[in-house]
Order: sequence, then structure tokens, then C-alpha cells
Amino acid sequence: MKLQGRLFILILALAAGGCQQQQQQVTAPTSNNRLLEEQFNNPPKIRRGSYATPTVGTLFLDPFNLGPHSYRFEFHEKNGIVYTCKAGHVDISHVREAADWTAYLAAVTYKHLNNGDPEFSFTLKEGSVCLIHLTYPDNWQGLSGEDKERIAFELAVNLGRYFAYTAGSWHEILTWCGYKSKGVFPEFPSAFSWEDTFSNLLGSDIGVEALRDTKRTYDEAVACAIDKALENLDDQPAEVARQAAEKVRGLWFTGEFPPFVDMKKRDFNIGLDNGSITPSVIDSVCGCEGVKAQPYSVPNSRFLAEYGFSMKFEIEPRVWEEGEIMSFVYRDKKSKHQYIEPDKDFTTIMSEIKREKQGLLSAHTYSKSHSFWLHH
Repeated sequence: MKLQGRLFILILALAAGGCQQQQQQVTAPTSNNRLLEEQFNNPPKIRRGSYATPTVGTLFLDPFNLGPHSYRFEFHEKNGIVYTCKAGHVDISHVREAADWTAYLAAVTYKHLNNGDPEFSFTLKEGSVCLIHLTYPDNWQGLSGEDKERIAFELAVNLGRYFAYTAGSWHEILTWCGYKSKGVFPEFPSAFSWEDTFSNLLGSDIGVEALRDTKRTYDEAVACAIDKALENLDDQPAEVARQAAEKVRGLWFTGEFPPFVDMKKRDFNIGLDNGSITPSVIDSVCGCEGVKAQPYSVPNSRFLAEYGFSMKFEIEPRVWEEGEIMSFVYRDKKSKHQYIEPDKDFTTIMSEIKREKQGLLSAHTYSKSHSFWLHH
């Protein structure tokens, strides 16, 4: 069945010009610059993620039948969970969303770089505001327009990837602290679930590839890049994804009905220690015998120095959970602090979250997961 699906995809790909690997260092000319597309004037749509558990509401997908991608509208886009031998479960909704936020934030950054703005801001889907403070190189104003556009494109694309991946990590921090996207049920059970971080990373990489692919529309480029990436990770049919999740029932999770699924396995590695993450794969999955997960590099902002730039990146939470997050970073509760700096504060926040996971604050952690019932 999978072979037939792959042959069908191959025929479509050949008809559309194929999905050849794009060279990462190719720079888009101004006349064909994807970052100037009108759709990126607005943030992408919000998608609903899935638990990678065989519980009520989870949809396991065949990777060769994911439907088209759409930045603004659903159309026939399919979202759910895919299993890959090399990276374990992958949440396609997280992948698509991270790709689109990479594109959007790259476009926002590009416009401000072209204007020479030293400061700008953007709002994340939860309402948090990111403030960017840029220091330009001394020779910036002396560069030709062509050189400025070329450098601005490269910086924007790579910063878009970094911002989007950081935004994904920030979302996991918020959900750990009890964030409710719908204002009712907390999302604590899904915080730092074993597939989320890699799905966010994969999506940010796909967003970069789609921005550099000027042979297709953006939506077509994302769909093509997703298919190619999953195939490279040795994707498996939907039934294998479900069977893999069943193998860890009782070990990695318990429960059947969200939001009452208890996630016993959390992946708190967002790349702060050594700049890489290793996906969570499940042992002895049919068709994946002997395959080991490999580490993947996460984005950072160190590349800015190569171009003579420097940056200060701050997040103003603007969520109900702000007080708890700030208490992780600032022990002096008499002080008023409004901002989180991911490059330095995420390490402290993640250390506190790991302490909670270890049971040092188990009662407090329990209250997050069940806050709806405790307060209603």
C-alpha cells in the first residue's frame, strides 16, 4: 500500500517539476523575493495539534496522503500524527505551523531590515509580544542597494527560523504553566510531549526551504518539502504510527480522554545544552528495527556576527501565566520585571520546569493539569 502511495506521489511530483533538493545558500533576487509576498503581511492561521497517543481525538496519518498545504485557509490540508523510523512521532500540525511562522517572521524581519529600523516587534499566537533590538554594522549605510537586499534576505530567513523555533519552545513553556488557548481547558498534558520539539524544529527547517524555493508557490513548496523530509526520515503508514504509540501505553502516557491524558514522558531538551536535540524513537517498531535517532542542530542567532550585526531579543509574556514564569527567573518578587530574554532566561526557566517534573512541586504541578476542575 505504501509503495503504491509513493508511486502516486512520484508521478505527481514529476508532473509538477519534481522535489529536487534546493541549495541552502542560493539567494533570491529582489524581483523574485518570496518575503515580499502579500500573504505574509498577516500571521498564519492557528492549527490544532495532536497528542501522539492512541487516545480519543488523535488522527494517525499516512505520510503519502497529507493533502495540500495552505498558509491562510484549510482547503484539504490534513493534520495529525505520522511515525518515522529516524525521528519517531511527528505532529504534522506543528510542522506546518512552524513552517508558516518561519515565513511570516522572516517577512516581518526583512521589511524592517530594509528600512534600517533599529527596533521592531511582533505578536505571537498566544498574545506574547517579541521585541527586537538590532545593532547594524558601521558600514551598513555605505553598502549598495543590491548588497543590502542580499544580506537582508539571508538574515531575515535565518532569523525567521530562529524566531519560529523559539516561539515553539515558548509555547511549550506557557502550556507547562497552565496556558489555555481556548480559555477553558489547560494544555498542561501536552507540554513538552515527546514529539513537539522535533516537530517544531522540522517545521522551521521546512519553512526556510520553502522560502528559497522560487520554482513553486509557497504552499506547494511547503507540501513538497514536508513529503521529502518525511521520506528522508523513513516515514511509516498510519497503522504503524498507531501501533508504535500503543507500545508505550502505561510507560510514556496513561489515560484515554484529553485533557485527562497523563504524559509520563516529557522531552525538556530544546537545545540549550549543546545546541542540538535528539528525537524520541520507540524501540522495536515494525519496519524500523535497529534504527537509532540522531541529534539535530537547533537554530540560534550567532550567525548575525558574521555580518557585523548584534541583537537583543525579549519576550513580553502578556498571558495570565506571566507571574509564574517571571517567578522562575526573578526570585525577588518585589521587583517588577516585564521581559524574558530567551538566550539567557530559557535556561533558568527550563531548570525550574525540570525540578517540577522531578516531583519537588508535585502538588503545584497537579493543580495545573486539573485547574479547570479545581476552579469551576
